[in-house]
Amino acid sequence: MRTGRIPNALTAATALAGLTLATLGLIHTTLPMAIAGGVLGLALMLPGRVLGGTGAGDVKLMAAFGTLLGPRQIVVAFLAGAIAGGVLAAAHAWRRGRIAVTMARTAQLVKGPAAAKAAIDADAAHTRFAYGPALAVGAMFATLWG
Repeated sequence: MRTGRIPNALTAATALAGLTLATLGLIHTTLPMAIAGGVLGLALMLPGRVLGGTGAGDVKLMAAFGTLLGPRQIVVAFLAGAIAGGVLAAAHAWRRGRIAVTMARTAQLVKGPAAAKAAIDADAAHTRFAYGPALAVGAMFATLWG
């Protein structure tokens, strides 16, 4: 949380654990399901990275979670993580005294995404926050859901 970064060692160890546990039959996913979950986790997060909304660590973390959860549960984790991320974003904006600006810019995203994204990017120092914890909440929810 302090650095806003997700170490590669953490994502690699998580992915390796998922693939190993699936291979050994110690989790509910088979190896093909673990691989599919990893690929789907990557695919779900990649557009956010390409558009500049998430970091590469977030993409790798969701792919790693996919190896543990499998394809069905990674979708649940993604959706729950998005909700948790929205809550974290609102809390972050409130803590910085920027809730009105954040809500106005969110409304602008619906009306005209390109102009709103440029305005948000220009103010990135005030709007960035660690998204990894939201992804972890999503993965925990998916684990309990299944």
